[in-house]
Order: sequence, then structure tokens, then C-alpha cells
Amino acid sequence: MKFRRRDILRASAFGLAGMAAAGPSGWSARAQTAAAKTSWATPSVIAAAKAEGGEIIIYGSMNEQEALPLWKEFEAATGIVVKYVRSSDTGLMSRIVLEARAQQRAWDLVVTTAVSKLPSEFLAPIDLPESKNLMKDALDPKGKWCGVYANYNTPAYNTKFVDKAFLPKSYEEFATRKDWAGKVAIDGNDSQWVYALFEHYGEQKARKIIGDIVANLKPTVVDGHLALARSVGLGEYWVALNNYTNLTINVALKGGETDYWALEPIALFFGQAGISARAPHPKTALLAANFLVSREAQTLLTQAGRLPVRGDVAPNPADAVKRFGANKIIATNFTPDDEKKWQRITTDLLRPR
Repeated sequence: MKFRRRDILRASAFGLAGMAAAGPSGWSARAQTAAAKTSWATPSVIAAAKAEGGEIIIYGSMNEQEALPLWKEFEAATGIVVKYVRSSDTGLMSRIVLEARAQQRAWDLVVTTAVSKLPSEFLAPIDLPESKNLMKDALDPKGKWCGVYANYNTPAYNTKFVDKAFLPKSYEEFATRKDWAGKVAIDGNDSQWVYALFEHYGEQKARKIIGDIVANLKPTVVDGHLALARSVGLGEYWVALNNYTNLTINVALKGGETDYWALEPIALFFGQAGISARAPHPKTALLAANFLVSREAQTLLTQAGRLPVRGDVAPNPADAVKRFGANKIIATNFTPDDEKKWQRITTDLLRPR
């Protein structure tokens, strides 16, 4: 699996910028001052991480506009150079598997929504001081990953073409909206949403509801949640049958004509952080993961609409989670086998009849 050349160049440029800022000593005066003020690490912990070589290799699916400013803050506080390599979840997972077969020590930390789908032996235990501040579902029961941001699943709509007053109040009612036929879309990989419907309604009723939606509304099946959110914001589709709430918020914050509403059940899963069992810089990886779930980093993530995993960090907008009301939230943390099973079911159910 090859990364796009531009991704590698951006990663390299970011790392070089960090080294330039650090100066001859490897730890700038700004970094020393920032390190003394962090809530997520003491200067001695940072010094121990720096002793591993003063750099970290991070694989991530978060776009550069969000990720690079975040990791620049980490660099400023630690003097540790971040080499950030960005690709899709699929690209990163394929790369990691190939590198594992070759027994390469290629990366330290991975941040994607697919960490839980990696074989357990690929990941080191991740026990973080900041874990005590996270929502319970954001912690892997086996201790191999932690949640970094929350992906809630809700339908979304274009505010220019759809009147908020007439939004469906259930998925059963959604299935009756034949006036939306041909104007609805869904990402074909939304297996967490399908799983949540099965858990909430039972298999028979869930299959009927999804079948009625497909038959009556003829949703377009697309590939890419951010692209879907942007398309709804532009009016290419009037409604997203389901999408990640934070992406709808992201598009709305940038001026898109879009909003979301809550229907029960709300599927929840996480952007996750995992540490390589063969990490070249294991202490640095733990430090970086602890930074990601710190109050400072979580606050930075909300600037683009990411929803935090800490109760002491307000989302953006402040009522983003409160708007879910009393609707049932079902957390989904798929194993690799779970993912294959539910993706097969999802693909079959969304197939045009």
C-alpha cells in the first residue's frame, strides 16, 4: 500500500518545521516554558520521552487542516518532532498489516476509527494517566486503544430544501417520506448504524425499516462521510440518512446550509488511538496519546466540530450533545470479525431492490 506523495511530503515538512523551531539544543525556550504548563505531562516525563530520540511517527486519518495544528502544539510543549503521515483508514490498515508481516518498526501511534479492527498483537497496552477523565465507552475493555473523539451517528439535512418543522421523528416515519425519493444518500460503510438498529429494534423489525427506506426513498449509496456531509451542505442531496454528527457540524461551522437531528437509536463509536507493539519510540507514543485525550487537545479538536470524549470539555456548539435528548445511544466497538459480518449485512440491506 503506497501513500500519496503529497501526504509524505506534508508529513516530512511538518517534522522539519518542528526541528527548525527546536533550535540547536533540540528543545526551544518556548518548548521548555510550555512543558511546565501542561496538565498531561511533567517535564521529567517529557525528558524521558525525548531520550528515545526526540521524534515520533504518527499514522492518522484526520485531515491535515485539523491534525497539523494539533501536533504543532505537542511539538511546542515537548520539543519532540512529529512526523505525521496521513491516509484513509483503509490505506493505513493495509500499510500496517504489510509492515507487520515484514516485522518493520515503522510507526509509533495510529489515530483512526479502525484501530479496534487491528489484530490485538499489533498493539501495545495503552494505560494513560488521563484515562480517568474519559467517558467509559471510550476505553477498550482489553486496554489496547482509547477514544480520542466521539462519532455519533445522526441524519442530516440541507436547511434550504428541508423544513425543520417536518423532520421525521422516527426511522419508521422516515421510511414513509416518499417525497424525498432520490434526494437521500448514505455512506455504504455505515455498519455501526445498521448494528444499532438491529440492537434497538430486533433483527426482523430493523430489516423491515431499512428495507422500506430503500424501497421508498431509493437512497444513493456513496463512499466517504466527509464528502457526504459537504454534499448535503451544498444541496446535492437534501438528506443524509445517517452520517457522523461531527462532520455535519464541521460543514455548518464553515457556512454550509446543513444541520442534524436525532433519531433513536444513535450509534456511537470513536476515533481511536493505538500504540504499536513494535513502536520505535514507545514512551513518546504514550506521551502523545495522553496529550490527545488531555483537556487542552480535546478543546482544540472541538474547533472543527469534533465531539470530545471528556465530560469537562464543552463541545462546539455547546448544545451539540444535549440535542440528542433522551434518545438511546448504542456504542459499537467492532472486532475485525464483527466488522466483516456487519459490513456484509449493511451492503446487502442497502442494495437497491
